[in-house]
Formats: sequence, C-alpha cells, structure tokens
Amino acid sequence: MSDAFELVEPLFVPPLDPEFRPAVLANKALVAAAQDAGQAVPLRIGLERADGSISTFETVCWAEGSEQFEANYMYAERLVKFLLWQRGGWRVMVGGPAAIGQYIKQVYAKDGARAFDWDFMGGVYEHEFTVDVMAASDVPDTREETRPLGRHLDGCRIGIDLGGSDYKLAAVVNGEPVWADEFPWDPKGQTDPGYHRARINEGLRIAASKMPRVDAIGGSAAGVWINNRVLVASLFRGIPRDVFDREVKDLFVNIGKEWGVPLTIVNDGEVTALAGSMELNANAVLGIAMGTSEAAGYVTPEGNITGWLNELAFAPIDYAPSAPADEWSGDIGCGVQYFNQTGVVRAAEAAGIEFEAGLGLPEKLVVVQDLMKAGDERVIPVYETVGTWFGYALAHYADFYEIQHCLILGRATTGEGGVIIQQQARKVLEGEFPDLAAKIQLHLPDESSRRVGQSVAAASLPEIESKGCGCCGQA
Repeated sequence: MSDAFELVEPLFVPPLDPEFRPAVLANKALVAAAQDAGQAVPLRIGLERADGSISTFETVCWAEGSEQFEANYMYAERLVKFLLWQRGGWRVMVGGPAAIGQYIKQVYAKDGARAFDWDFMGGVYEHEFTVDVMAASDVPDTREETRPLGRHLDGCRIGIDLGGSDYKLAAVVNGEPVWADEFPWDPKGQTDPGYHRARINEGLRIAASKMPRVDAIGGSAAGVWINNRVLVASLFRGIPRDVFDREVKDLFVNIGKEWGVPLTIVNDGEVTALAGSMELNANAVLGIAMGTSEAAGYVTPEGNITGWLNELAFAPIDYAPSAPADEWSGDIGCGVQYFNQTGVVRAAEAAGIEFEAGLGLPEKLVVVQDLMKAGDERVIPVYETVGTWFGYALAHYADFYEIQHCLILGRATTGEGGVIIQQQARKVLEGEFPDLAAKIQLHLPDESSRRVGQSVAAASLPEIESKGCGCCGQA
C-alpha cells in the first residue's frame, strides 16, 4: 500500500483485529482531502461486459502536480478491484489523469499483480481482458438493463440452495413451504462430477416425495451462472478443467431435462436478495449470506436484478497491509476472509479458542456456536469483531449500491452470534455513518429463515405454465 494513501483508524476498533483499516474510511478521506485542497479532478471508471452493457462509476482524485498524487494509484486500483467483482467486465476504461490509467493497465495484466483477475474476468466474459486509458469525459455513460427475478409462487416447486458444506431443500406448494431440510455433503474436493449429480438428484427425489408432483425446480449456488450454465463455481473446484467443460457446464441444464420440468439456477447471492425482498415486501435490498463463503445479491429500487457479478467475497473491504490473503486469488483484505465461517474461525483463533486437530471449518464453526450456547465469554468478542467488520463493509457497499434494506443470513449468523453481528454493525453505522444509519434497515431473519429461507426463495425462480395444482386443486 502506497505511503501516500492515508489509512484511517476506525472509531470502533474490532476487539480481535486492532490493525483493521476500513476501505470506506480511506476512500472518503482521500476524496475529502482533495476537495478541501481545491485539487480534485474527475475519475471515471467504466466496465464493459460481454453483452455490450457498460457500468460507470464516478468519483474524484488528486489532480496531476499535487503533492498527494501518488495516493491515487492505490485508491484507483482498489476501486477497480471492487468494481470488477461487484459489476464484472472484460474491459476497464479508466478516465482521468493518464498516469492512473497506465498504472491500472500495468497492474491488471497477464504478468501484473492482479494477473488472477485478468485471467478470471477474461475467461468469464470470453474476451481478452483489456484496460483502456482515456480522458474522463470519454468514458461512456452507464448503459445497462435490469430484469425481474423469480417471485413465481404457483404450483408444486422444489427449491435447492447448494452450499459448500451442506445443501438445503424446500418443497413449496403455491408459495407455502410444506417441507424443508438440509443435508451435509463435501463437493469441493470431489474430482468426479458424478458425485455432485448423484447427491443433487438424491435430494431432489426426497423433496419430490413431499408433494404429489413437481412442476418446477429453482436453485442457487455460489459462482457465475448464465442461462443455467455454470462458468465458475467453487462447488466444482476439484474437477479437472477438461472434465468441467465436458460434464459440468451443462449439468443443471441436463438435470432439468431429466426431470422434465422448468429449472432455473442463479447465483446464491441473487436469491439471498430475492428472499429478503419477498420477506420484507420491499426493494433496494442488499442480501449477504455468510456461509462457506460470502454470497451477495442485490434487488434494485425497482424490484429487479442487475447483470452484475455481485461477488463481494472477492471485493476488498480492509486496506490494512497485514490483512489476510484470499487463498484463491492471493489478494488481501477481501470479504471472503471476514463474512463467513472463515471469518468467525479466524476471529475465534485470535481470541485464544483452540480447536482439535483435523477439524474442518464447518466443524470449527459448530464449536464456536456451542461455546456461545454454553456462555463462554471468549466468544462474544468474536462476533463483535465480525459485526464491526461488517458495519464498515456495509458503509463501503453503500458507496456502490442504493441500499434501503440489508439482509444478513447464512450458517455463520446462526444463534445468538448473528444477533451480536447485527447489533454491532448497527452501532458502527450509528457512530460513524449516521446518515446511513437513518437510511438503511439491517435485518436478521428468524432462525428457520436463516437456515432454509434461501431454498424457499429459489423455488420461485422458474416460470411455469398456469395449471391446476394436484396438491390442492388450486390454480
């Protein structure tokens, strides 16, 4: 991190992470300092996706010739990183002082510090990743469309939410869940996609047995999904690339054909936001699922979804040089190390909680939750730390989303720990960002919704022909 880029100590220091330096505070400090000095110039960052849509983010930076100009480099690089994983794109247009654009071009290159992002985004959008340097006025304005998602409640439906350590299922009849459960599995280390197919179909058969028939199947999982085809997903991390291309990309298209019903599967974050919007009967909802990873989704003020990636697990929220690195991309300070079972366990270890050798993250999380139930006082600072992280992250997210409601759920929020996360995040907003505190409502669903609510919302994804439902005889 450049010494010129000022990192700001938060008013609320996470009890178990004193070196935490929130992205939102550093960004706001740079903008305010440049404006106060009368040396702020426009910085516009545009991202183009494969369908030609363009998303543009506007801010300011230090003008050329200012003593603080070098602070722009890390400021802009972290913005580009966030925008790539929030909105996605194969082409980045950097409009502003040319030196900033040239720096981004160097960093986001095949042999640059962000080679992982260069390769990933190029693969997802099937274009060679490109950074174009231009004047701020030459960056195109936003040009993108939103679309409705789900909310179909007719008929007999199955919803499935595929997590990294378990998958959740619901049988839903005319919008009412008649059965829901969750089943453990271990998909990430599997090298044969036959394991995934068999376990998914096993669960679907169980759910189907709870209704007279199945009219549609809706699903959610982490990763990039386009037209029910999976392009990238951690569930299949162990599958060799050639096998993935041959057998996995169309796995759910083929499952839908086998069942002979409409099947729709989308990113789990989108379903998180949809679940929140449906439950709250409100829009402008950011949903955050803290499970095996951090899943995010967004419902616009108009009630639609965007064409964005919303993969906030890989978007930076902590600028501390000592921030933990993501094992996948190698980058530091990203949400995947904070808002999930990894974050809880990492904070627990900082609190001095020891775990038996050989336990995986899901089992370690259960240990923490059991200690919480038993009244172990060491656990309270664990969840206060996660809640403090999240309060500052939510303020950061609000610079990129129009948020009126934020819904948090997932395995890491189970039990009293989730309540502490919510309360601590609210305390951060009220103390550091009172305007946001007055605007954003932070919601924690009841325990049942936290565990299986996403699979119920997923069931509403496919659209089916209107027909009488054999379950109850209603349309």
